[in-house]
Amino acid sequence: MARSSSAGAFAGRVIRWQRAHGRRDLPWQGGRDPYRIWVSEVMLQQTQVAAAIPYYLRFVHRFPDVRALAVAPAADVMAAWAGLGYYTRARNLHRCAQFVVERHGGEFPRSVRALSELPGIGRSTAAAIAAFAFGARAAILDGNVKRVLARHFGVAGYPGTAAVERQLWTLAEELLPGDGIEAYTQGLMDLGATLCVRTRPRCGACPVARSCVALAQGRTAELPAPRPARVRPLRHATVVIIRDDDGATLLETRPPTGIWGGLVSLPEFDADASDQALRTSIADRYEFDVVLEGSLPHVRHEFSHYSLVMQPRLARIRRALGASDCAARLVGRDALRESALPAPIRRLLQQVDGDAGVR
Repeated sequence: MARSSSAGAFAGRVIRWQRAHGRRDLPWQGGRDPYRIWVSEVMLQQTQVAAAIPYYLRFVHRFPDVRALAVAPAADVMAAWAGLGYYTRARNLHRCAQFVVERHGGEFPRSVRALSELPGIGRSTAAAIAAFAFGARAAILDGNVKRVLARHFGVAGYPGTAAVERQLWTLAEELLPGDGIEAYTQGLMDLGATLCVRTRPRCGACPVARSCVALAQGRTAELPAPRPARVRPLRHATVVIIRDDDGATLLETRPPTGIWGGLVSLPEFDADASDQALRTSIADRYEFDVVLEGSLPHVRHEFSHYSLVMQPRLARIRRALGASDCAARLVGRDALRESALPAPIRRLLQQVDGDAGVR
């Protein structure tokens, strides 16, 4: 394409469409607070807008600015994030807030380069913060934008590969308008989220449809190319719902890194452990003598790189054997509501309690 003229036409149509039809009532819009923009951008990395909004509202109410987030206990941050998944994002938010306070006096840097050096902030997120908070002329390239550009300019190949991503970054940089960067940036996001969606794109309402290669060639279903198929490993585990006579549940804090890092969850054991092995392990690890009372249907949960099949077991504490020094504690029914539980564990407890004990 003739980049100089076509780039200007593309950006101009996106800007005009966004100002007339784009999203302007999202809770993080309408201001230039880099903290709130940053929180929203991180939440939206792996989460749809509709799902992120209630979490965002609760999060910024609990932590209204970067200093409040920086000094908050890690457990409180994880509890506010619980249910959104991809928990590394929450750990990085907390660490980044502390970095901004300690190294930048509580003020976010203004340049894309400085922002991208903060913990957990990549190139595209840094550009979005710089554009929306400071009006910087910077290119973004999140998943939605990759799809828009790949279709419009006919970029073949899976965008997750280095070569295709480089090609898309080059396009993103060349297409930047001289003015209206905020509307352009938001417009690209809105196009990918509302019109140029993965399946059944609404090409008839798209402001750049007349110059779209994928539409002209009938290739909207094949561009961008999907992730190459791969076999997802399957892992099995037994999780035990251990409760005392008052209905309190034994929860254990997971290690700070790894799957569900920093959250609290049910005790987990080998999938093939016998009843006797489970009782012995529970006694050794938690200092409780328990009675195993039954099994529940298997629960399957999909992670990004493997599938987990959990066999839930029910157990009742018969007596305490001593004081345990592990990171586990009995949590009453009311406190369960505020606990930083992984979403599948929360759903499991809801099913066990008939939605009465956990919400």
